[in-house]
Amino acid sequence: MDSSSSGQKKPWIETPLVESATLSQQAGCRIFLKLELLQPSGSFKSRGIGNFILSALKNPAQKDKKKHFYISSGGNAGLAAVRAARDLNCPCSVVVPHSTKAFMITKLRELGAADVIQHGASWFEADTYLRETFIDNQDTTQETVNIYVPPFDHPDVWAGAASMIDEIALQLPARSRERFMDVAGGFPADAIVCSVGGGGLFNGVVSGLEKYLDEFGCGADTAGTKSVQVVAAETSGADSLAHSLRCGELRSLDAITSQATSLGALRVAPKAYSNAKFPPRGVQVTSVVMSDAQAARGIVKLADEMRLQVELACGVSVDVAVAGKLKEVLPDLTPESRVVVVVCGGSNITAEMITEYRQLLKDGWE
Repeated sequence: MDSSSSGQKKPWIETPLVESATLSQQAGCRIFLKLELLQPSGSFKSRGIGNFILSALKNPAQKDKKKHFYISSGGNAGLAAVRAARDLNCPCSVVVPHSTKAFMITKLRELGAADVIQHGASWFEADTYLRETFIDNQDTTQETVNIYVPPFDHPDVWAGAASMIDEIALQLPARSRERFMDVAGGFPADAIVCSVGGGGLFNGVVSGLEKYLDEFGCGADTAGTKSVQVVAAETSGADSLAHSLRCGELRSLDAITSQATSLGALRVAPKAYSNAKFPPRGVQVTSVVMSDAQAARGIVKLADEMRLQVELACGVSVDVAVAGKLKEVLPDLTPESRVVVVVCGGSNITAEMITEYRQLLKDGWE
């Protein structure tokens, strides 16, 4: 269910799409940045989690119950849930793993979380604890129902994230008549680069493209028509999608070893693996894995060129786009090709951290 068309206020916004001349020159194609860091919670998570909470509030089976939302998160999903629930006049509690930084916990509390609980070494352990303690075996006679908010693995989350595709299609400059059908369905971008953690954003991008192409005519069967490329970016040590693709089946990582803890899902949503392995007609998916240092390079690049601050989980997509990797995985790109980088944002970053990354890179961090 996509609640964006309801009369109730959406807990997310339409974000700007801006073309960067400097980044385009470095990438060798036209780079457009979808500024999801400007969402109310500081990341794209506002879309999917906001849509899930809106949908849950409309559930007729629980219309007479007070709702208390619970989410497990490394930070960003929790911020989105707390902000959306607060805007919709509901309490929200967050369970975070012990790897979550103290300043992120402070942000959650200052934003209005009903409670912030630390448990486990990973998101998976925090999530298991949340389900067992607060969701399973609830007393149905109580006037308040505890509602589990999935950080990434739910159709309502994907539908919320998918809302950015229609925005992108409207915000990009129109193609010339002779180039309109170069790409499937006349979609105005050749490629979209997005980060993958559990797969909520990735699933939203793919499902949004599928819906767009179904509505406007895929065109992928026409001679000379190219699929829309989706580049799924991860950091080494948090590359659960790439790991599953390498194994040929849905698999879990043994542990998260990347510093990009927001990408810290040991296993992607099954739908993410399916979308990567068997994307819909008119869409082609490429998995890319970069190092933490390369993700940090993307952060520094975005800070220097655009005066924007994002975390490692977002920086990896920026580096994929501008540091030569894009041309490597999509060799047909030309100076006129349009590539949208989803600047997914994230609150796990400070000016001091960017300064530290800059120095580490100068010292040879790779």
